[in-house]
Amino acid sequence: MEPLFALPPEVEPLLEPIRRLSSPLLPQPTSLEPSPPPMEGVRAVLFDIYGTLFVSASGDIGPADRGGRDETAFRAALEAAGGDAGRLPPGFSGSRRYREVIAAHHAAARARGVEWPEVEILEVWEEVLSAAGMAVDLPRLAVEYECRTNPVWPMPGLLEVVREVVGHGLLVGIVSNAQFYTPLLFPALLGTPLGELGFRPEFCAWSWREGEAKPSPRLFAGPLEALREGWGIHPGEVLYLGNDMLKDILPAHRLGLRPVLFAGDRRSLRLRPEHPHCRHLSADGVITDLRQLVE
Repeated sequence: MEPLFALPPEVEPLLEPIRRLSSPLLPQPTSLEPSPPPMEGVRAVLFDIYGTLFVSASGDIGPADRGGRDETAFRAALEAAGGDAGRLPPGFSGSRRYREVIAAHHAAARARGVEWPEVEILEVWEEVLSAAGMAVDLPRLAVEYECRTNPVWPMPGLLEVVREVVGHGLLVGIVSNAQFYTPLLFPALLGTPLGELGFRPEFCAWSWREGEAKPSPRLFAGPLEALREGWGIHPGEVLYLGNDMLKDILPAHRLGLRPVLFAGDRRSLRLRPEHPHCRHLSADGVITDLRQLVE
């Protein structure tokens, strides 16, 4: 599936479970003090999604391991996608098999030399259901399971901040660890597809499409090339906002962007002081509320 900058009719059924299984989540304050970055000379803003534009219960894309609750979520998702949990093989655990398949795909990619691999989640679920001897609506299964195990909600101020940034003439894009359902969050929970908010496909990069995840610099290559070739915008004129010092601030810093740390939710803030690459790393600014970016 392609990122959704318009909303084709075939994805409409996938918006319903996102809306049904989502409910307001408030960010949990952190102890960091804001120091908003200077915006002079900024011509484009690239955003992370999970933990930055959207509150995430697990703090990132994908579920935290919650043991038996994840298996309950799998069985409910399976039924919603047209499967029959009563026909699963004895002792079969869909949630455990899901994690095993992801780990195997990551290991295979690392063996090919990919340092920060990413999976295509529909391929993962196809392998999981093949082991169970069952065929279901895989996109529906993926959405139902993700919404049950990692609920998300728009971060306060998301819509007004993006609209104000675009209204000031800045270009906006996304560089995010994501799956096919990630762009669906915008029409499902905000009522507006990405294209109507001002995001353009060439300024957006999604890990599932690249086969690599942040902090791989490859994820930034497409948007930066489009900004440079189409608009004459260089990395030093691009602000990147993310909540993870390793996955967001480090690659943005190395590529010459203006990295800004979003420290607005304790669940998703990743300072990583123990990591050797983050120990002496600093961002160009810190914001604890999206609205500080435009105030």
